[in-house]
Amino acid sequence: MEIITSKDNPAVKLYRKLSESKKERSAYNMFVLEGLRIVMDALKENSGLKYLIITQQAFERFESEISQADLNNTRLIVISNELGNKIAQTEKTQGVFAVCSIPPAKKLNLDSDGKYIVLHRVQDPGNMGMIIRTADALGIDGIITSECCDLYNPKVIRSTMGSVFRMKIYNEPDTDIIFSELSEKNIKSFASVIDTDAVSINNISLKGGCAVFIGNEGNGLPEEVSEKCSFRITIPMHGTINSLNAGMACGILMWEMKRNG
Repeated sequence: MEIITSKDNPAVKLYRKLSESKKERSAYNMFVLEGLRIVMDALKENSGLKYLIITQQAFERFESEISQADLNNTRLIVISNELGNKIAQTEKTQGVFAVCSIPPAKKLNLDSDGKYIVLHRVQDPGNMGMIIRTADALGIDGIITSECCDLYNPKVIRSTMGSVFRMKIYNEPDTDIIFSELSEKNIKSFASVIDTDAVSINNISLKGGCAVFIGNEGNGLPEEVSEKCSFRITIPMHGTINSLNAGMACGILMWEMKRNG
């Protein structure tokens, strides 16, 4: 078994390019994964893994898992432990990395009775990943991103814990197109805001087809977007706190969407 030690190995160089640059991810139409669980999830979901890059130590540790995985279309590359530490983006790396194809973009096509989250200008990769993971856990039907951070940023991908391979995720920068689709399918739209004149989530029904809009971490939803929504809703808070982390707020709203049925 050949052990790659050079950072100039083509697959290793590609991995580093993709992990560091959105421009490179777009150019190659590929992104990277790090960690055994998410790599195994990608393989189970047949998500187009091109390279499985694993350190010698990790190969010995996870040989059973790797031997059971379907690697027919994936090239296995074993690298030195030192090289693995150099390309890792986590402090305590497992030494398991992969290069994966970006799937074709999904055309916006919603179900009239579906539950959806629309993320508008969300910029924090951790929030984005957390929202995708929570949506998967709660059974949300899909996520629509609009002018958000790069879905294939390594931090987003890590934060999803594999949910990125299971969730329906649409990207549509034009909010007019989103509202047109919602209108055509008779899906109610809800703007999540912190305004005092908004309706408390305790006093409104999220039954049936609905889409909740979540805005930017610092600025919230632009007025021109919130005004187009059917309803403006807010999460009631105690004390002097007037806002929540976008990921936390979205989690509460998704729970309410599913609880209402």
